[in-house]
Amino acid sequence: HQLGEALMGRVQKCLTASGVKIGNGTIVDATIIAAPSSTKNKQKKRDPEMHQTKKGNQWYFGMKLHIGADSRSGVVHSAEVTAANTHDSQVLPELMHGKERRLYGDSAYRGEKQKAAMREAAPEVKDFTNERAHRNRPLSKRQKQTNTTKSSVRSKVEYVFLVIKKLWGFGKVRYRGLAKNKNRLLTSLALANLFIARERLC
Repeated sequence: HQLGEALMGRVQKCLTASGVKIGNGTIVDATIIAAPSSTKNKQKKRDPEMHQTKKGNQWYFGMKLHIGADSRSGVVHSAEVTAANTHDSQVLPELMHGKERRLYGDSAYRGEKQKAAMREAAPEVKDFTNERAHRNRPLSKRQKQTNTTKSSVRSKVEYVFLVIKKLWGFGKVRYRGLAKNKNRLLTSLALANLFIARERLC
């Protein structure tokens, strides 16, 4: 019945009524939620809806939580769930509310295809994603400084993941399949929004 999504919408209305509004800047990011990779279970196999992905030099098995958060308040306004092997940029349009003028993200969201997807979702948006170094073309000192400035804004989204994983204990999947985990994650995000805005609400 999509109760997690409904709860997140209801919380957003309460926050708006209390003066915590979604502005025209959005931060996008994703985090991996680990799933058991063992086949020692009744089905004798891993969850077919979970997949593995490589981050750095390490492999992870599970799912991804993608979020779009307001760049000022840090409140999450959009979320999507996929298997872990889905590239972050593939769900970019679903993380935008359409009225953005600035979009922040790491270098995974940078590129011509991603920029076209941004403009289609929000025609007035400007790309504030981190610049990416290329082979034989490292970032200049100025580009590094610009990335540092952008990251100071982008870091707000990491607090959301901290609340979800450490305070709410959602570092690992709770169920098999994406649907049930998505419902619980959306509920967790609704509660995280209340926690993030607790001082304003009080």
